[in-house]
Amino acid sequence: MINFKKEIATKIAKVTNLSKEELEKYIEIPPNSDLGDYAFPCFKLAKDLRKAPPIIANEIKENIETDENIIERIDVVGGYLNIYINKEVLIKTVLEEVAKENEKYGSSNVGEGKTAVIEYSSPNIAKPFHIGHLRSTVIGGALYKIYNFLGYNTIGLNYLGDWGLQFGKVIAGISLWKDEYDFENDEMGSILKTYIRFNQEEKENPELTEMAREYFKKLEKGEPEIVKQWEHIRKISIDNYQRTYKLLNSKFDSYNGEAYYNDKMAPIIEELRNKGLLKESQGAQVVDLEKYNMPPCIVVTSAGTTIYATRDLAALKDRINKYNFDKLIYVAGSEQQLHFKQVFKVMELMGYEEYVSKCAHVPFGLIVDRDGEKIGSRKGNSVFLEDILNESIDKVKNIINQKNPDIENKDEIAKKIGVGAIIFNDLSNSRIKDEIFDWDILLNFQGETGPYIQYIYVRTRSLLNKAGYIPKIEEIDFTRLKEKEAISILKTIYMFNEVIQNAADKNEPSILARYLIDLSQNFSTFYNEHKIITEDKNIQDARLFLTYAVGIVLKSGVELLGMEMPERM
Repeated sequence: MINFKKEIATKIAKVTNLSKEELEKYIEIPPNSDLGDYAFPCFKLAKDLRKAPPIIANEIKENIETDENIIERIDVVGGYLNIYINKEVLIKTVLEEVAKENEKYGSSNVGEGKTAVIEYSSPNIAKPFHIGHLRSTVIGGALYKIYNFLGYNTIGLNYLGDWGLQFGKVIAGISLWKDEYDFENDEMGSILKTYIRFNQEEKENPELTEMAREYFKKLEKGEPEIVKQWEHIRKISIDNYQRTYKLLNSKFDSYNGEAYYNDKMAPIIEELRNKGLLKESQGAQVVDLEKYNMPPCIVVTSAGTTIYATRDLAALKDRINKYNFDKLIYVAGSEQQLHFKQVFKVMELMGYEEYVSKCAHVPFGLIVDRDGEKIGSRKGNSVFLEDILNESIDKVKNIINQKNPDIENKDEIAKKIGVGAIIFNDLSNSRIKDEIFDWDILLNFQGETGPYIQYIYVRTRSLLNKAGYIPKIEEIDFTRLKEKEAISILKTIYMFNEVIQNAADKNEPSILARYLIDLSQNFSTFYNEHKIITEDKNIQDARLFLTYAVGIVLKSGVELLGMEMPERM
């Protein structure tokens, strides 16, 4: 497919004798199509060329190599070159590429031979899947799919919280109260009730805390019965999570949690000691990070135990050896920013700066209700993700029963729309912002939502079904798509790969989500302005294939976000 930016940059480079790679970075998409398809700000060249931007713009326009196959015309406005590309070439380029690639349109091999490791979700076992882990799960899941689409060997890690004193509490609680709960029919719920009760009662009875410590010591020492009990709790927790992951289309290649790194912490502590990085501070072993404006990174506590940072250091060293990654992405809440800065700095001081430079913490905000209060807090909102997903599916089912009660596969359609609405609501705004959870917004079929995109896709399918065929690309008269609404769609479709690449570069799935809204709105405008099924077959074929192309991109795009497309709704 023609890379218009690259072609324009190459032509400007011949006039200015500057790097075409650098010039390509300056090329912009104007906010208004009346200002051109591309704009080049000559202000960027003023220092190198020692001329005023308007003079530079005029000189480039006068001397640029014209080629009607690419550039239709150039206007100079102030210090800008407003560049209009040949629309027929654009139409032909986009539609022929869609016809050739179909569902692979927009993919690339830019990541070929490279490995991207993504750690995401990472719930604490022995508890049902909490809504607090939704954001990490869907952001990480989208990045996993996006990097795959760009040709990377992508590895998804679910770093489970499966170690620590809380398991002493759970096992101790079960030994005390196992006959008081229905472990046979609701094992996960009974474990949670036991854990909550233990935390409440130990406030009044400190002996319980000591009991929990004793059980955890037995677990650490590897006492067979206690280890067997822990393994069982871990297994049923993962089995419980798998139902939610299946709904969210989330995939993991490893479920190695904190416990996996137990035997890998002593070597990392020894390495830190041998490299002179450990020092004693109030009985603890720490790495002093004062000169980097950070508090010390505690590696061994004053009680002689390891902590979260110790395990993350061991995990990072293990991943260096195991994956030799090109990218290692941690999708975790913004409250962990200091933690990751400390871990990365310590690894850098240990001599692993080459790998640290490939690591990134991808932070995100909280999930809040319309009043800005954290979901699951004092208002008593639902906190278990499976409950919320099922509630969303039920709400969609009610809408379907009201509007289209006779539709086939009602349950499957409700699942795709209900779960998709939850996913898109999370991914549609910058991840660093808090996500507003409001049923009236996320299930709106007309707003900037997942159901709206699915509705537009279903409309494309309905039009193709009504026509009864998808036109052959060889039979399409490209001159029949000159309407500004059609050109707007084609320009948006053309941008698909660049949008996906941008989303990966910034680890920001909302870039793709917002793009899908734009494409949906563009098609809606086109549909409202122009008949697609018409008496003129040449016009109909051109518009039908454009409709098909929109459907291809919408479906691919939402699947990269982790959603599914219904064929009817």
